[in-house]
Amino acid sequence: MENQKSNSSLKAIIIVLALLLAGSLVYIYKVTSDANTTQLTLDSTKIEKANVMKDLEALKSTYDAAIAENTSMSDELIAEREKVVMLMADLQKSKGDAASMAKYKSQFFALQTKMKGLVQENDLLKKQNTTLTTERDSTVVVLGEAKKYNEVLVGQNEELAKTVEKGSKLSVLNLKTAAYKIRSSGKQIETEKAGRADVLKISFTIAENAIAKSEDKTYYVQVIDSKNNVLGDKKTESFGDKSLTYSFITTVKYENKSVQVTQDLPGKDFAKGTYFVNIFDKSELISKTSFTLK
Repeated sequence: MENQKSNSSLKAIIIVLALLLAGSLVYIYKVTSDANTTQLTLDSTKIEKANVMKDLEALKSTYDAAIAENTSMSDELIAEREKVVMLMADLQKSKGDAASMAKYKSQFFALQTKMKGLVQENDLLKKQNTTLTTERDSTVVVLGEAKKYNEVLVGQNEELAKTVEKGSKLSVLNLKTAAYKIRSSGKQIETEKAGRADVLKISFTIAENAIAKSEDKTYYVQVIDSKNNVLGDKKTESFGDKSLTYSFITTVKYENKSVQVTQDLPGKDFAKGTYFVNIFDKSELISKTSFTLK
């Protein structure tokens, strides 16, 4: 009888232990399953976060390439790229839970849609610019050819003007100088003696020139003695950055025909030696000669 009771108790204990074991196994399975599910969710979220970040980086690269083309839309493209950069920074800091990932994906799709529209508009502007550049280049070629032609004409006109100017310049010929002694009767006798000279007579001829202007011509005559002194008026005239000290000025009415010019330069105590006579048209030396007094 006691053996039957012991067997019944043992069976009860075994049943209870079996139930506890089964419950433990069920609990362990559930915990393990939940942990695996949680791990799978975390892994999936990380992958999704990495994919969204990759998509944002590709979006930023697209904007970088469009901005590098430097079109009139560059400012707008830069502003949209900054939005992408800011979203990338926020995504980097996020924990990557499902709710935040849904938000980031939604923002990414909105930015992607905006990007496609801007890139299409930018491509259209590039095509228009290419067309305008081609038209401009054609215009530049035409204008360049016209400019070259005008330059040739200007060059020819300048050469012609120089030729006319050169041809219209008056030539001074036969410049001569001699010393004279003046007698009481007024008669002038040529001399080579410095001590006897009272006046220097300077003469020259302005040659005939049909294309020169008919006008009063002024010449500056400079006489320098053997001691390097300028004789006569010793006045100085400035011509721009040049200056000239002259002995006297002679003005001639020129009417395209040959003109003989003679003018006296009075003096006293003329030095012995070589004298130099220069004729200037303003600051330009146009004729010169020399003579000697003994």
